[in-house]
Amino acid sequence: MNLIILKPSEVDGQGRAVLADGRARHIRNVLGAKPGKQLRIGMLNGAFGTGTAEAIDKNAVVLVCEFEDGLPPKPRIDLILAMPRPKVLKRLWAQLAALGVGRLVLLRSEKVERYYFDSHVIDPDCYNPLLVEGLQQARCTHLPDVLVRPLFKPFVEDELDQIFGGHMKLLADPTGDRRMAECIGGLGERQRIVLAIGAEGGWTPYELEMFKERGFELFGMGERILRTDTAVVGLLAVLSQ
Repeated sequence: MNLIILKPSEVDGQGRAVLADGRARHIRNVLGAKPGKQLRIGMLNGAFGTGTAEAIDKNAVVLVCEFEDGLPPKPRIDLILAMPRPKVLKRLWAQLAALGVGRLVLLRSEKVERYYFDSHVIDPDCYNPLLVEGLQQARCTHLPDVLVRPLFKPFVEDELDQIFGGHMKLLADPTGDRRMAECIGGLGERQRIVLAIGAEGGWTPYELEMFKERGFELFGMGERILRTDTAVVGLLAVLSQ
């Protein structure tokens, strides 16, 4: 935990926050903080700051918080992801936040089982704590927006251009004969990117055509067929550099 994330409701009018959960245990047991210790803090979806430990005991930690005036930049990479198996997605939540995904669309493609969308892992009560875990690891405050779309065609036809109209659009699939570096050669420093990654078997020809009609550039990662979590982490790591 490299940043203590606070919610607005946790900080009172005098700038104090009382923590009695895993963050408090981390401050006591891992950081070994004593009263007077200054800690890196961040307001969820807000500014960075400094929290000075005012009191520490076995039950709670009291921080006096001061926040900076400016806001950190939002992540510029968005992700359209064919819904992976629930146990894989559960492993991915923290990584997605840590690697800097601004918005995530979980989409049902033809090779995705319908029952995946019945899983509790797409319940905000399940994934928000995991996203915050990733933010605290990476020192970021922006919680990714999550959209769940169990119907492929309505999303692509009715929403995709509205949400990602100004983005550079990248489409990952084993059938791509170009490399990602060839597609992003003209990428501006501030231009937003949306990356579409399919199921482990890739997108269907129909799905690929639907994306390409809307300006997505197709690329591949070589002859190896990767697991969804491996492909997601690898591609996001390259794009974030």
